[in-house]
Amino acid sequence: MAQGDLPKGGTIEVRGLHAGYGDVDAVRGIDLRLESGRLTALIGPNGAGKSTTLRCVTGLLRPRSGEVLLNGERIDRLSASRIAARGVCQVPEGRRLFARQSLVDNLLVGAWVQRRNRRQMNEDVERMFERFPLLAARRNEVAASLSGGEAQMLAIAMALMARPSVLILDEPSLGLAPLLVVQILDIVKGLVTEGVTVLLVEQMVHKALAVADWAYVLGHGKVVLEGRADELAAHPTVREVYLGSA
Repeated sequence: MAQGDLPKGGTIEVRGLHAGYGDVDAVRGIDLRLESGRLTALIGPNGAGKSTTLRCVTGLLRPRSGEVLLNGERIDRLSASRIAARGVCQVPEGRRLFARQSLVDNLLVGAWVQRRNRRQMNEDVERMFERFPLLAARRNEVAASLSGGEAQMLAIAMALMARPSVLILDEPSLGLAPLLVVQILDIVKGLVTEGVTVLLVEQMVHKALAVADWAYVLGHGKVVLEGRADELAAHPTVREVYLGSA
């Protein structure tokens, strides 16, 4: 869809979140707030609880305790499909596409949560190709033929087909060359300027903090730092642990 067609960004609140697997809590009392129309980065080492937090927000994991709210209404008791239908959509790590299906068919799959009619879905497909012209020339090719950067664009386009108010991206730079990472993050930043609320989980901390408005740092299942992204980028602990400088 073209600029101006995306919904107004939603606000996500995570309050006192405890969640995990088996007898182990991977997150322990996390509080987050994703402001409407703002790009928030969630950073931290492997095992810090980032993926568990995302799974709770999107409904793939039921919290042991705590709340997840969308625009003031609890969603942590809803199924993943109902949460997606309310506008919270995720671009998963690894660009999980339907490799043997065409780009068009992949995009149509992305529209299923809104249950729109076929004419509306076809119109949105064309808007996606306007938004991502690199994909337009390959619309009838299978997704397996795409490069890493093109595949990431398609994954983002699939999520946008659901017309999200909150977009969650899990490691969008994974496996991409540095120049492509810059291009993908520029696309993400552009979505924020259109009003979409974005949560970005990213191992390339310096890239994430460069595009984010606000950031949370997780460690051992808890929020250990939070603040404006530019201020965290200058924080001594962040610089030493994540940016390789004191």
